[in-house]
Amino acid sequence: MCTLYAVTKGIDAVRSIVRRLEGDCDFTVPQRAAILPDGVAPVVTQDANGRRSIELMRWGFPPRALVTRTTRPVVTNARWLRTEFWIPHLERRCLVPATAFCEYQDGTKTPIWFARPADRGDTRPLFFFAGLWCAWSGRRGTKDAPAYGKHRLFTLVTTFANELVAPLHSEAMPVILPDADACDQWLDGRIQEALALQRPPPADWLTIVSRGPHADAG
Repeated sequence: MCTLYAVTKGIDAVRSIVRRLEGDCDFTVPQRAAILPDGVAPVVTQDANGRRSIELMRWGFPPRALVTRTTRPVVTNARWLRTEFWIPHLERRCLVPATAFCEYQDGTKTPIWFARPADRGDTRPLFFFAGLWCAWSGRRGTKDAPAYGKHRLFTLVTTFANELVAPLHSEAMPVILPDADACDQWLDGRIQEALALQRPPPADWLTIVSRGPHADAG
């Protein structure tokens, strides 16, 4: 289960991969070395007319039971998408920009950070998680800093761990969309076409970049 990731690239990097991205050209993608559940992060969505835009959403769906309560953990990951809980959300697919993600090593609390291999001097190439989003009203945030009202929430779609991740964290890993074509398929495709992307990437598409810190050192 992924509960920590980073995004350290701006809007130009997002536009270089996501086709037909519209909206505010001056939108600033918050560059954060550690995004945690219930944190606010950039997300790319597509409306019914095919218009794509980027906005800030809060990470984590409401709990599967007693959804009006906020004392239960939020749902940060979506795995079994053909279940009753997830089927209504499959029409609201989104892209979540990232530059690294963390999984905790099985049997320990050691954070292991994964990212794309460096490319022409870029030590943290941008990629995208497959995600789902929803609109929800209620209380989010912390006890000391509650956020009441209407929220747009996202969750990450996960799949089986690949050969690189599985020896360290065998349970699962996020679905990674490796290029513009995969991003288009996730947003534009019919549900079955989109769900065909729910598979682990090749092992050599990722590399381990650090062990131990709770933020990506970049």
